[in-house]
Formats: sequence, C-alpha cells, structure tokens
Amino acid sequence: MTSTSAPPDPLGCLEEEAWSIAGDLLVDPGERDSPVRSGRALHRALDELLLLNRGFRENPGHPFPLESLLDLGAALLSTPLDEGDRERLRQAADDWRQELVGETVTYVVNRNLNASNLCALRCGFCAFRRSPGEEGAFVLSRAELRDRAAEARARGATELCLQAGLDPRDDGETGHLDRAISLLRDLRDAAPGLHLHGFSPQELLHIAQRDRLPLRTVLHRLREAGLGSVPGTAAEVLAPRVRRLICPEKLSARAWVAVIWEVHRSGLPSTSTLLAGHLETPLERLCHLCTLGAMQQEAWRQGRVGFTEFILLPFVGASAPAPLRARVGRDQPDPGAMLLLTAQARLLLGPWIPHHQPSWVKLTLPVAAEALRWGCDDLGGTLMEEHISTMAGAAGGTEQTPEALRAAALGLRRPVRQRTTLYGAPDALCGCS
Repeated sequence: MTSTSAPPDPLGCLEEEAWSIAGDLLVDPGERDSPVRSGRALHRALDELLLLNRGFRENPGHPFPLESLLDLGAALLSTPLDEGDRERLRQAADDWRQELVGETVTYVVNRNLNASNLCALRCGFCAFRRSPGEEGAFVLSRAELRDRAAEARARGATELCLQAGLDPRDDGETGHLDRAISLLRDLRDAAPGLHLHGFSPQELLHIAQRDRLPLRTVLHRLREAGLGSVPGTAAEVLAPRVRRLICPEKLSARAWVAVIWEVHRSGLPSTSTLLAGHLETPLERLCHLCTLGAMQQEAWRQGRVGFTEFILLPFVGASAPAPLRARVGRDQPDPGAMLLLTAQARLLLGPWIPHHQPSWVKLTLPVAAEALRWGCDDLGGTLMEEHISTMAGAAGGTEQTPEALRAAALGLRRPVRQRTTLYGAPDALCGCS
C-alpha cells in the first residue's frame, strides 16, 4: 500500500484523515519493488484462494490479506491458460458465486439521466465530453429532466442514475452545489419515491473544489436533498501510470480512494468499477481489485454498506482518439478476455463485494448473459437511455426491457427477480420455467 508521507489533502476539500487513510488503502503497483510473481500452479492457487475467501467470510474483521491476495492473484492473472485452465477458473468463480449469493439473477428497472456533456476535463478515452458551443454539446433543461424522470416512474423504474460532465460554467450567482441540490429536489418532485443514484467521485470533487467547500459538507447537503447512493465511476484503473496515459487531468488514484472513503463514511453506499482492456497490466488490475477489497473491509469496520456491487467496464475504443486506439489495437472489447477477467475478479474480491455485474451496454446482452456463468449474479439496469458508452462506440444499445433481462437469465435456467438499487426485492420471485 502507499506511503502516507505526502502532504495532507492536496485537493483542498478533504479531511486530513481521509487523505491519510486513502494512502493506507491504495495498493499502488508502482511502489512495489518488483512485479508480483507466483510459483503456485493454477489449481493450487484456486484451492488456496477459496479457503482464504471462506475464512474471511466467517471472520471479516481479520486484517486484510494483501500479500496473500497478491501472490494468489498473480497465479490467476499472469499464468498462461489453456482451455482446461479457463474452464477450471470459470467453474471456480461460478461455484463461489453460488456459495456467496445463490442462484438468483437480479436486475433493476432504472433510467439514466445524462444532464449534460459539457466538461472541464479532457480524458484521453472519452468521446462523450464537449466544450460549450462545440458541435454535439448538449444541456438538458430542467423541464426535460423532470419529464424524463416522470416517464421513468410511469414505466416502473425504481432508480434514476445521474451522471454528467464536469460543468465548466460559473454563473457567478448560483454555486455548483446549489445547482446539484436543486436538480435532486426537482427529480424528487417529478418522480417521488425513486432512488437517486448520482454524482461520481470526480463530480463530487469538482463541486467541492469549485465552491470551495469541504467534501464532507457537500455530501451531507446532497444526502439531505435526497441523494441515495453514488456511482463508483472515474476509478478507471487505480494505477498512476495508467492514469497519466489515459486521464491525466482526472483525480488521482489516491484521491478517488479518499473521496469514496468520505462517501462511505457519510453513510452513502457506492458501486465499484474497473475499466479494463486498454493499457493496463495484470499487476495493475490485481492491485486495483485488492484496493477495492481493502476499502470494503474498511467500510464494514465502520459499520457502513460500502460497495453495493462490482461492475467490470470493458474499454470501448471505436471513438477514442487515434493515438489511444492505435496503442490498444482494438475498437470493441475482447469477449473472451473480459469473461476471464470477470471470473478472476469474482474470486479475488472474495466475500467483500458479493454482487458482480457485467456491462451489457459494452459487451452486448448475449455476452453479458454468458458472464452469469463466469461469476456474475446481476444484469444491471434497463437504463432506458445511455449516452456515455454509446458515444464511445459501444455495440450493446441504449435500453433493455425487463422482459429481455429476465429472458437472458431464464435462458440459463436461473431464477430471476427485480431488485432495488440496494438489492431489496420489489417484485415476487420469477422462477425458471
């Protein structure tokens, strides 16, 4: 994990404790003396990892087993695999999923609301952001947002997912926090009872820094206004080398950990993500997953929910800038590689994050359904509309009906039910037929 010797809170809005703890929790691959290597054979590593997972499921307060996970993870992520090895790993992940959360596949009826693609940052992989006045820039009016929220409620949604660019505009009168609070109140009025899931760590940091407020104050006021949970996006890969290449203007890996630690401490749950399949190494993937596990154990230590789920986000490069596309050498995700990583993540995240979700937007629904055999137990949301991945060239579409998501699970003869954002059950169980 990283050193805590850096100056406290270089961001100007965090408490010193958050920055210090983030340094303890972040597993930085660049600070390791040498790449992690394991002498264990795959089958032996799988057996040891499952024993470790079961032990920590029974005793979650034990110290986080970082060095053991790094050693065992190296066998999973770095060992060349033949077809027999892939199947052995898939079966181990599927068995662990069944042991941890059972057979039921879940999904949520929700709507994405991308209020604007105006953004102050320029990430190297993003095809969504625009500058004010640029072709393709959009800002939805409050009336449009209210109408879409009301429509979502009428169609049975239980959640609104709010994500947008980092608004570069300052009107000199209304602060960024006040605008965010006003948006939440508008949506609550238009769609009462819906869970409001919004504001990524990058957006939260942007609000706090632009308004010169402590992040803790921002979180408290957003929660009072109705915010129910936070997307764990903007994580990409929690490795400084990768972030310098694909998103140098974005918050650092340590800052992401610090912001999410503050989110969890405030009582707000979040999702967790990994953007994979571009320039990251197996070690960087492994350290990212270990960081998420350590963060979840810390959230549990505080008596918080922490992460509700893990979502693997395959890189889509069809509309990425040409230099990055050339380095990656692929416009669409490699389904086989992403299914393998799905299984590896399920095993390495052990008991800490029970629910795992593929991205049907990025993988297509048939591949996302196949991921249910590789350790996933959730198919995500109906979305109703989606712009960020679609503008990047994702091939999965912008909407799924509840019927399509149910059919994907039933096709594997798995029971399926609708869930809420926090994995409650608004529906009766739909059994296999």
